[in-house]
Amino acid sequence: MTEMSLVEGSDRTLLLVDDDKVFLTRLARAMEARGYDVKATETVREGLNAVNEAPPAYAVIDMRLQDGNGLDVISELKRRRPDARGIVLTGYGNIASAVTAVKIGAFDYLAKPADADEIHAALAALPGSKAQLPDNPMSADRVRWEHIQRVYELCGRNVSETARRLNMHRRTLQRILAKRAPR
Repeated sequence: MTEMSLVEGSDRTLLLVDDDKVFLTRLARAMEARGYDVKATETVREGLNAVNEAPPAYAVIDMRLQDGNGLDVISELKRRRPDARGIVLTGYGNIASAVTAVKIGAFDYLAKPADADEIHAALAALPGSKAQLPDNPMSADRVRWEHIQRVYELCGRNVSETARRLNMHRRTLQRILAKRAPR
């Protein structure tokens, strides 16, 4: 089975869920040009309705939407159609979020800005294929930040509990969490 045979099958339905209307419109057009039958929505509720009406073969879902978490749409998609390939997109990428997304059934996890070629390649990738080695691996500061984010997620986003487990002052942790991820 080649990469392209996965997409050239009879069911090329694709659900896009993103609250960035400009990005959503451009991505929908680009994916239609690649042969997908696209349904674009902007909210978790619309995404869940689309999954319940007709579960698509593929989905590209933003993690943080105005009305909730895109992982809810991935969960419902995997419940309704276990063979579906869902990809989570986010501008707030961290390891803990990626692990959570994959555990609930996402096929892949991409950080924004991701272009249509990257998304198509992820949708068409063979199961079990390895990701390519990054050109620029994470810095030590980024690894530290990722670890803090992971513990924070595992503590249910409880700042006090996270600070206690990391043996860190709560206000110091709050300052770290308020900043953007280091490069």
